[in-house]
Amino acid sequence: MGAEELDALLGDPWDAENPLGYAAVLDADERHEMLAEGEQLLDRFCMNAEFVPVEYGGRFTRADRLAQIQRTLWRRDPCLGLGYGLSSFIASVNIWTSGDEDQRRRAAELLLNNGRIAAAFHELDHGNDFANAEFSAQRRDGRWLLSGRKEIVTNLRRADAVVLYARTGEAVGSRSHSQFLVARDDLPAAGVRDLPRFLSSGMRGVQLGAMAFTDCPIPADSLLGAEGQGMESALRAYQITRSITPAVTVGPLDTALRAALGFALDRRLYGGVAADIPYVRSVIARAYADLLAIDAFSAVVLRALHLSPTIALYAPAAKYLTSRIALDAFEELRSVLGAQGYLRQGPYAIFQKMARDIAPATFAHISRAGCLVMILPHLPRLARRAWLQGSPAAEELFDLEGELPPLNPARLTVGVPPADGLMGTLAEIGGRDSDGGAVSRFATRFLDELRSLRDECAGLPPRDITISAAPEAFALADRYTVLLAAASVLAVWDQAGARYGDAELIGVLDRLAGRLGGRSVLTTAERESTEDKLFAAAAQHCLDRRLFDLTARRVPGEGRQP
Repeated sequence: MGAEELDALLGDPWDAENPLGYAAVLDADERHEMLAEGEQLLDRFCMNAEFVPVEYGGRFTRADRLAQIQRTLWRRDPCLGLGYGLSSFIASVNIWTSGDEDQRRRAAELLLNNGRIAAAFHELDHGNDFANAEFSAQRRDGRWLLSGRKEIVTNLRRADAVVLYARTGEAVGSRSHSQFLVARDDLPAAGVRDLPRFLSSGMRGVQLGAMAFTDCPIPADSLLGAEGQGMESALRAYQITRSITPAVTVGPLDTALRAALGFALDRRLYGGVAADIPYVRSVIARAYADLLAIDAFSAVVLRALHLSPTIALYAPAAKYLTSRIALDAFEELRSVLGAQGYLRQGPYAIFQKMARDIAPATFAHISRAGCLVMILPHLPRLARRAWLQGSPAAEELFDLEGELPPLNPARLTVGVPPADGLMGTLAEIGGRDSDGGAVSRFATRFLDELRSLRDECAGLPPRDITISAAPEAFALADRYTVLLAAASVLAVWDQAGARYGDAELIGVLDRLAGRLGGRSVLTTAERESTEDKLFAAAAQHCLDRRLFDLTARRVPGEGRQP
């Protein structure tokens, strides 16, 4: 079972009679409900097996495979993707990384029987500031007593088990919190009560729940890992989930781009169709390039989980930058659809749902500012010791069709990265002899940016590598994420040979360079030519019913949508 099989089971999304098509997805969204037929299909597909390591009876071995399967689901309905898919995965990764053998086996059995596990980390008063979370667990009479509230937790009311993050010590620092795995049946009614569901403008079908605990007893063996290791366990697990999330966002963007392109090809005005207007063609071309940028960057980060597990910065960098790219692309595509981009009915109504659903997906789990805060402390050291003098990453990191060893969460680290292979790769490619072509000019441009970034980051004062950093310091972290993406894109195309198009490469590099500001690398004529080719390629993908990502895989249905 894989992404193609799931696509076949979901069927043609534009078929109004398909109970799993966009019409049914939109109807469920209007009711603020999960698509029941979709959940039933995912039960039959045993989606949860994708979250369980093979040694415990599941199908999880490669992060990129899981991302492709989840991307397929999110392309159809992000509510199913989060509410059925990633929510249980986010919770279970903590069990695979920190749980004992019995806890892992119990979690695997629950998931393989189509059960749900919720990740109850969030508290409204503290958001993603887990170091100050107040929900507490206290030892008493050979068991733990839970007190406090957990809020805005996906599937909390529907879950069969919960991974809880709780304060177990009063000292300030990262050793004051722990994680617990608790079966819902082990929570006595007198100690816990469900609070009203939170309603949201995006992900309207997802059940966002809350619970209030009052001296609620749980078994002593509920502790996940060692006491006080909750933060470290979470950071290790989050490397996996924060690497997968950026790759998944390609799904909703694919659907949005397909809807906008279909509209541009169908909409008649000014004696032709909207797609004849240069501005419309440019927006479509740029959104297509943005999607490819997210795909290439996130694919490299996913492979790094397997091949470079000591580099913890790439996950928050990808989460930050791909979120920005996706949101910007959605906003630009909305300008093509005009009023149709807001309507909740009609042939293009799926666009507004995808636009609403992608917004919370880009900040959930960690905000973009939070990602930069994770990156900042490491920039001075990397600038002085790694950039422009470190070795490039191994070539296998960029071979997206290459084999990977099974993912081993125990190898993931949360400390200072010892190297930065992507910046080494950027230095190596940028230092090659230039042939004067557009790609060579872009490589030189990015290398020059790396030199400038090195000088600025090496001199950052201590106050500018903390949460209290000046805006200019955050801007340096932003530029770093763009250079990571540029290095990934250059190396992926370099490894692929003629597999991916030259116009696509130039378009992606142009979009990334635009995020750095400064003088354009392309002439006006070069950009117009590149965007014409990108629009033509995107239109052909749409007509051929192929994905816009680097796989260009065919999807169900005959001809293009509406």
